[in-house]
Amino acid sequence: MSRSMRMLAVPLAGVLLLGGCATKGQLRQVQAQVDATRTQLEQEQAARAAADEQQAAQLQQLRTDLQALRTDFDAKIVALEAGMKFILPVHFAYDDATVRQEDMAALDRFAEVISRHYQGATITVEGFSDPAGSRAYNQTLSTNRADAVQQYLSGKNIPAQLRTVGYGEDRLVVPDAADTDPGAELNRRVVFVVESSSTPSGITMVTQNR
Repeated sequence: MSRSMRMLAVPLAGVLLLGGCATKGQLRQVQAQVDATRTQLEQEQAARAAADEQQAAQLQQLRTDLQALRTDFDAKIVALEAGMKFILPVHFAYDDATVRQEDMAALDRFAEVISRHYQGATITVEGFSDPAGSRAYNQTLSTNRADAVQQYLSGKNIPAQLRTVGYGEDRLVVPDAADTDPGAELNRRVVFVVESSSTPSGITMVTQNR
């Protein structure tokens, strides 16, 4: 090889060497990006799996709590298009709007369920009366009953918005039963309608009417 040829070969070898180093550096950069992406995907999958497990646990706890309301207090729970209806054995004495001592345990359990599963919900307390007396008087009495229950639940500091409405002698459970008639107490009641966007869609409710 001539001297000029040898002089040309030296810088050419340097260029090739530098090109090889640049290629290896690019490969390492690409591999680092791939590793980072893989790590991110694994973290996202783990987070989704943990969220699914948490949701499943909450769903199971809700089922358990609703079944306990049914078993312990003979509650009727009805799925509505916009929420849930809870019919608890909360009744009133004739011509009275005072929350009875024997009904407080059911209200306390209801407050626990709301605090655990329906935070931020809107709860309408619907009050009713038996047909004794005038319709105007019964309307006022039913509203007073709903207000009394609202005040009791407010004392439990449940994280929900409470509102009341009175329906008087409408929607009687036992038609014409009033005062001391059999079944009249069932007409003197409150019903709870819970509206919440966070209600799990996986709850399968058995519609029960009362």
